[in-house]
Amino acid sequence: MRDYPNDQNLQDLQERYHLFAHMDAAIIDAERDKACPEGPLQDLVVGLKANIASIGANWSAGLRHRIAITAQSDAHLTKRLRDHGARILPGLNMDAAALGGGTDNPDLGRTANPHAPDHSAGGSSGGSAAAVATGLCDVAIGTDTLGSIRIPASYCGVFGLKPTFGLIGRSGIVPLAPSLDTVGILTARAGDVWPVLQALAGPDGGDTDSQPAPAQWANQTATPDAQGLRIGIPQQVSTVECTPETLVALASARTTLEQAGAHVETIDMPEWNPAKLRQKAFLMTEAEGAATFAEALGTAGTLPRTVERLLTYGSTLSAAKLVAGMAEIRAARVQLARSFAQVDVLLMPTTPQRAFQADAPAPANQADFTALANAGGVPALAVPIEVAGQALPASVQLVGPAWSEPRLIRLAMVLESAF
Repeated sequence: MRDYPNDQNLQDLQERYHLFAHMDAAIIDAERDKACPEGPLQDLVVGLKANIASIGANWSAGLRHRIAITAQSDAHLTKRLRDHGARILPGLNMDAAALGGGTDNPDLGRTANPHAPDHSAGGSSGGSAAAVATGLCDVAIGTDTLGSIRIPASYCGVFGLKPTFGLIGRSGIVPLAPSLDTVGILTARAGDVWPVLQALAGPDGGDTDSQPAPAQWANQTATPDAQGLRIGIPQQVSTVECTPETLVALASARTTLEQAGAHVETIDMPEWNPAKLRQKAFLMTEAEGAATFAEALGTAGTLPRTVERLLTYGSTLSAAKLVAGMAEIRAARVQLARSFAQVDVLLMPTTPQRAFQADAPAPANQADFTALANAGGVPALAVPIEVAGQALPASVQLVGPAWSEPRLIRLAMVLESAF
């Protein structure tokens, strides 16, 4: 746990990495001076992505036309964090409208990767991942539609959890695609994920998708443990072009989990085509996003050019294409259910590559592995894996059935101790 950052520290990090979409000194000073109630997150510094409301702070969602908007109340999750003793650091940078994979915002600036500033931090929660990687905050909260927490976690070398759909309430968050959007957590240590998740879980009357965790879910403990677990590596990993470092990290993770007592095997998931699911799910994101931002989309020049182009396309999708997209998502859900009848957890890369050069296009396949958990509504946890002799980390992803977050965290702690 760290002290709330001082103005000079904030300014230095902002100049080096551009962690904030907007850094309001008055709001930050007010947050620094607030008394925190006693609680399990006492004085924990928690950063918030710029689409999450924090009372009095800018609430832009990375969009130029929202820069003048300030939140009139806290988001559901912001209030829960405060009630549990956390200190809030609002306004972390993001892709415009959360529709992107590099946090290279045309209006609000690019977030640099703390491991290599000329490389991408990933997106859309790149400011959140980079803020944790630099040590600015203990924890950051982001949103994940097709991988927007886990992709930047992979590139920035931190832990990134996308929990079970509906576990964390989303009221007070600017949405993108509500059928896929999930709130999640980024941390530097695996053990920090569980207490924050416990604090955030709970009913949200403002979110129609909010659902309670099963009885006794919150009473579990998170200690390193892999003993006796059945872990499956999908054969379909081989259908995605991965860099050698990514595959070395996957092999290293497998060996570590086997040595810790897990049984790891290759399994077939024939109904999951990683590239096809990612493409179809992105179509659904464009279609839902077009409805979410219909008013802005109706006024030319309001949205950044790339966002406008993607959402305009989404608004014109035929019924046949939308039905095909929904069918692909349903097939992925069925495949996951079948796979979890065979194994307890899936192990795969988080992204097929490590962070890419900031001036290069985002790899088309960077969400091939992450989109699966969004389609299935199940939890997935990105775990950093150090690559010997390399500045840039790699990452593996643990995917489990609904409500298996404690199990994923226990496995992540095993991997953390080895790397």
